[in-house]
Amino acid sequence: MTFVFPPEAPVAVPVAGSDAQFAVRRVYCVGRNYAAHAREMGFDPDREPPFFFCKPADAVVPVAYGETLELAYPSQTQNYHYEAELVAVIGKGGSDIPLEQALDHVWGYAVGLDMTRRDLQMKMREMGRPWEIGKAFDRSAPIGPIHPTSEVGHFENAGLWLTVNGETKQKSDVSHLIWSVAETVAYLSKFFRVEPGDLIFTGTPEGVGAVQKGDTMKVGVERLGEVTVRVA
Repeated sequence: MTFVFPPEAPVAVPVAGSDAQFAVRRVYCVGRNYAAHAREMGFDPDREPPFFFCKPADAVVPVAYGETLELAYPSQTQNYHYEAELVAVIGKGGSDIPLEQALDHVWGYAVGLDMTRRDLQMKMREMGRPWEIGKAFDRSAPIGPIHPTSEVGHFENAGLWLTVNGETKQKSDVSHLIWSVAETVAYLSKFFRVEPGDLIFTGTPEGVGAVQKGDTMKVGVERLGEVTVRVA
């Protein structure tokens, strides 16, 4: 096979405590999956079916423990927001996955950030248009090392937090997800065949806000550790 342009190597995220790399296929994100965050965004968090948006695989930026990722302030925005999230990592493919089998498809978990150009997202929302320019831009999905479920188990309860310059901005628990990881995977698989390499950003709690150049964010999930991102 001859390619017009040689394909780039896949984006890969390190596996914690290993030399292995996890190649990223797709990135799904769950919108408004914590009740308090839904309220702060102006919505009534009744338990309607989850909704999803996507980021391109090359929006993913791995963040190593003990290092600081320099993340450039993106163009075309004056309202650049953080959203701390638990990321579920798919390791087994399937469609129409029964709820009781959904966690069998989750290979691991990681700490993630859904960085957002909030002003552009809100403008598109008001116009009834897709969110891509607010959500799917370059380097908008920093992620820490992936921890296999064989080592950390699943996450029905776990603290989640984010600080900016040492001040706590988000502090919650994944038990407050409106739709659990299992429910999210089962529902998503009705519309897309999930495959190994898929990442699911499971939603952010209340406390989202803007960062400026020079700000340093630390985001963590209990049992997954903490990663550091600085806005350059």
